[in-house]
Amino acid sequence: MIHPVDTLLSLVLLSVLFSFGTSRLPGLITVVAFQGLVASIVPFFIGLDMSAGGVVFTFVTLLIRGIIIPLCIYLAIKKVAIRREVEPIVGYHASMLFGLGLIVAATYISRQLNLPAISEYLLVTPTAIALLVTGMFFLIARRNAIAMVLGYIMMENGIYLVGTTFSTHARHIVEFGILLDVLAGVMIMGIILQNINKTFDDVDTALLRTLKE
Repeated sequence: MIHPVDTLLSLVLLSVLFSFGTSRLPGLITVVAFQGLVASIVPFFIGLDMSAGGVVFTFVTLLIRGIIIPLCIYLAIKKVAIRREVEPIVGYHASMLFGLGLIVAATYISRQLNLPAISEYLLVTPTAIALLVTGMFFLIARRNAIAMVLGYIMMENGIYLVGTTFSTHARHIVEFGILLDVLAGVMIMGIILQNINKTFDDVDTALLRTLKE
């Protein structure tokens, strides 16, 4: 019987594949919001440390990760009036092939790890690995600053799932601290995006090379 958490995580893996093949930034923001929501509710399904404090932390994490951060990024792209990414370093077809290979590799690696604490949830570790690598891919293979910010958020979602697999009683405190750092970083990045757009009339990070002292 397929566990409900694996059903949700299979949708996350599909969203990872979608993110490799789309140039629409609002679509990417929706994907990141969905991934954040699913990553936040995974602890409810696997029953890790669901004390009253744990439930509160999980709901606050869900609010920040699934609503506040994506909304901040959406408002940023609305201000800079950029809705599509153009001329990525790695093309979309090649990115899709990489995404397919990544999901297969993540599934294989997770089986080799053989974590007994979550052995009945087949897709937790593969999804965590896929999100981590996808985030790093966006930071390396995309030139649009907004897409790079979204890759950074995907990495954080992957880190959260990794923390879920190695859960301890202090997990929520550590992860909540990381999440606040990410939220602050997103707000700062929003300001930087506006300044880049005012200077270059674009958010292509390759244009930063033209700056001179």
